[in-house]
Amino acid sequence: MKDEIRYKLKVKRKYFQGVRREVADKNILYNFIAGYGAFQSYFVYNSFGSEASTALIINYLLATGKAVYLPRVEGENIVPVPYGETKKGTFGVFEPVGRAYSGDIDVTVVPLLAVNERGFRIGYGKGYYDGFLKNRKTLRVGLGYSLQIEEFQEDIWDEPLDEFLTEKGIYDFG
Repeated sequence: MKDEIRYKLKVKRKYFQGVRREVADKNILYNFIAGYGAFQSYFVYNSFGSEASTALIINYLLATGKAVYLPRVEGENIVPVPYGETKKGTFGVFEPVGRAYSGDIDVTVVPLLAVNERGFRIGYGKGYYDGFLKNRKTLRVGLGYSLQIEEFQEDIWDEPLDEFLTEKGIYDFG
């Protein structure tokens, strides 16, 4: 079931492009600033392919002096690393080179292919973010387009999101 949804949403996202995507990404930035701009530290994925772009968000955070951490895959886990030099890493995604950070992070921005109305997400199937979020105190914000809301049954190991940020606004699961 989840694999079928993954495929379906990858196709939907692929065809959501051009001006519509550019406008949506700008609206995501505006909604991000309104909802999360007052925090001090952020763990944000480095978007690629048809994912909702995090570039505008990361640039905004850096320009306003916020602490930004990017994920790096280390074995079966992801770790936050301060923003800086990157190199192509696991799955062809650019990952930070520096030393892993082990302190608290206010907001974690999580990639997803789909999210249900209960705040559970379908990712790429490796469980990296579920593992990272387990037992961690951070605001869990899924990032994507409103077209990615899809009903499915979550698994026992899935970690819920607190909110879902889209071009149309912020969905609160609390």
